[in-house]
Amino acid sequence: MSANDMDELQAVAEVVGDERISASARDGFDSLLLQALRSSLIPADTSAEISVSEDAADLTDQKMVVLTISSYLFRLMVMFHFRPDAGTRAHFARLTRAAAGEMDYQALLDAIAECGNLCCGIFNRELGRYFPHLGMSTPNVIDTRCVAYLQKLNCAHVRHFAIDLPEVPRLHVSLAVCAYDRLDFAVAAGEAGDATGELELF
Repeated sequence: MSANDMDELQAVAEVVGDERISASARDGFDSLLLQALRSSLIPADTSAEISVSEDAADLTDQKMVVLTISSYLFRLMVMFHFRPDAGTRAHFARLTRAAAGEMDYQALLDAIAECGNLCCGIFNRELGRYFPHLGMSTPNVIDTRCVAYLQKLNCAHVRHFAIDLPEVPRLHVSLAVCAYDRLDFAVAAGEAGDATGELELF
């Protein structure tokens, strides 16, 4: 099989994947993840702007923490990209109530994994309103360059978000959804903004 044939098959697979998830379901996944991000990565007394980043080339960070939520109908991955700089350390130290001056690289990884676990726990709980039998992975640390190969998984929906907070380097979070069947659900107005309750960090 030639390289052109492979490219054509990949293009067909991506089109099929895109048809498996409705526009309403895409919006639903995005809305529920945004709510989870605001509940886990942004302090209650801090304003933040979350925008969609169309170009994955913006993701120049060295590492990312990845968690997976799976059901019989789909598997989704949430990827938290980061640089181990002073601003990022201070932000996650604040979120996890740790001393920024004592946060070495391993402590930073643990803090990001903890916040990612909290975020995906909220996301998983809200998705449970629409899909039964959900399972969530533990956090895994991988190289951010793996993002370039997401479409090799025939993802039906990929979205990259940029989070801007005062005095904190821009954070990036990616969502990738692989659909095993056609997905169509709608998050009613106000549902994504409902109080999700606070989960205690230990």
